[in-house]
Amino acid sequence: MSSYFKFIDVTPSRELFMQQVNPLKVKNLLAATPKSQPKYNVQVKSQNGESETLADPKATRALVALMNQHAVIGGAAAHWGGPAAFAEIMSSTHAIMFREGNWTDKYNFVNDAGHAENGIYALRANYGFDNMKLEDLKGFRSIKSKLTGHGEAHLNPQGVLISNGPLGSGLPQAQGLCFADKLIGNDKVTICAISDGASMEGEAKESFAAIAGLAAKEKMNPFVLIISDNNTKLSGRISEDSFSMAPSFAALESLGWNVINVEDGHNLQEVHLSIEKAIESAKANTSKPIALRIKTIKGYGVKSTMDSKSGGHGYPLKPYDSGLPNFLQEIYHNECPEEFITWAKEVISSKPTESASSSREAPAVKHEKVQPGISKAAIKAAEDGLPVFSVSSDLQGSTGIAAFQKEFPHLTMDIGIAESNMVSMAAGMAKKGFIPMVDTFAQFGVTKGNLPLTMANLSLAPVICLFSHTGFQDAADGASHQATTYFAAVSSIPHTTVVSCASSKEAEEYLGQAIRTYQSEVENGEVPDSYVFFYGRENFPEYYNESISYQFGKAQVLEQGDAACVVATGPTVAKALLAQKALAKEGINITVVNNPFVNKPDLEVIGSALKGAGNKLVTVEDHQIKGGMGSLL
Repeated sequence: MSSYFKFIDVTPSRELFMQQVNPLKVKNLLAATPKSQPKYNVQVKSQNGESETLADPKATRALVALMNQHAVIGGAAAHWGGPAAFAEIMSSTHAIMFREGNWTDKYNFVNDAGHAENGIYALRANYGFDNMKLEDLKGFRSIKSKLTGHGEAHLNPQGVLISNGPLGSGLPQAQGLCFADKLIGNDKVTICAISDGASMEGEAKESFAAIAGLAAKEKMNPFVLIISDNNTKLSGRISEDSFSMAPSFAALESLGWNVINVEDGHNLQEVHLSIEKAIESAKANTSKPIALRIKTIKGYGVKSTMDSKSGGHGYPLKPYDSGLPNFLQEIYHNECPEEFITWAKEVISSKPTESASSSREAPAVKHEKVQPGISKAAIKAAEDGLPVFSVSSDLQGSTGIAAFQKEFPHLTMDIGIAESNMVSMAAGMAKKGFIPMVDTFAQFGVTKGNLPLTMANLSLAPVICLFSHTGFQDAADGASHQATTYFAAVSSIPHTTVVSCASSKEAEEYLGQAIRTYQSEVENGEVPDSYVFFYGRENFPEYYNESISYQFGKAQVLEQGDAACVVATGPTVAKALLAQKALAKEGINITVVNNPFVNKPDLEVIGSALKGAGNKLVTVEDHQIKGGMGSLL
């Protein structure tokens, strides 16, 4: 028996759609096209053979080096390699967008290479965009500046359309912008810049398929994707540490993209003509989005960073570094503008002299990051023959597991910048008898890793999570990196124990015990909990009381008093003890309790301490009030 089906496209025309739907008028907050040409500029030829003024990529690199110097003096980290690689790409893209009229009427611009946002700040300050001056760059990554480490739309709506902290999250939002423009008839081109590292994220790969697929159905406006391809991520070469991205990029064409390859991403003329061609092609055929795969060199402009395996991902100079003028001269081939050299010399000469406070005796207890305790526990477990295995997603140097990976490379896999995949892969390994450990920043672990962690427990495949940089500890990177809901995100997942570590000794003891509990329960035919360890990024005392015992599941009374009971956890334990000392000088004696087991608090110890302090409780944490340690307690 045969049947005949006639498929009818019931999608309304745009005119009919607009009659049925009336989109809200969203106020445009982006700053207008700058009125002047960039102060530091170069000339190139456009496709029609006319001379065009672009921001000098060397100036962008020099300004990034200078603004980063102010960031590290203020105690923040900063990025050099990414913006150095993107300098020519961003110079050309902005010149095209800023050609005439108000650029926001013609373009959506999304930067999904968050590590390169400071290069955009530098470029736009060169233009005077949003009335920015070069002087404004000195506040980069400071708490009072809207120039955060990654672009944040809620703090800097004049300059950032889509926030870009977690890699791979900007591209799918750009997809939404482009799709919506098509629906409502906006004549705009969407341009999205992304790195090859960010392209490893699942979100990005989903958009690779979706953008081309929707475009083929005539549901997208012109879309141009610009990929900076330099085979480099934070910890080293992508193909060496993880796996080659070349097949993924080769697959773009079969997905429906028109792929344009640019072999020299630092030949400004070649890059400019290629981006012009890409935009024209996207406009001419909206059913075929354009992917510009531009070969770049991370850390371009300075030989030492170009040669580095990580491409000089972070800023390679120290605070008040006397090598800063030479760094700038190398960028400019010994013809650096005097303004930049003077700026560098002023920074160096502003170095404070040694003060009396700096010559004080070192504290009796060593101060260090919590991270060494993590690696010590993992190394000891491997030395004892336990089947621990580390699965990372490019941040092992920051989370502290790098020392273990160096010692046991055969028990290590860097899966690339793909947190969800990392957790799910570890769950599969758990089903085969490994004790898998995963690591990343807390914000990425509890967001991108949340559903995989839930599914791991439903699959009876527990995972040990090592999530660093909690709360406001990663302040300078911007709100996208500040994990202020980390306890709330995972504490209610069944069969999950949350451990918040306040010191390296605590991390070493509790992680070691968790690994051995995991081992013994599996050997007894039981299913262990998943363990989620949280810790900060700063230095803390190695321990808070030499005689203290680290009994898993128990709280620790660090100081005793009768005025109030202060319960702290993780990075706030050190702050609570400082408060205790300050109050004691005023004759006010408080109890300080360290509560590491956040979602399974030790009510016996804490209850007794609270009773002894007149039932007056204060909780201290770097977390939103709702769902935090205090809320759970």
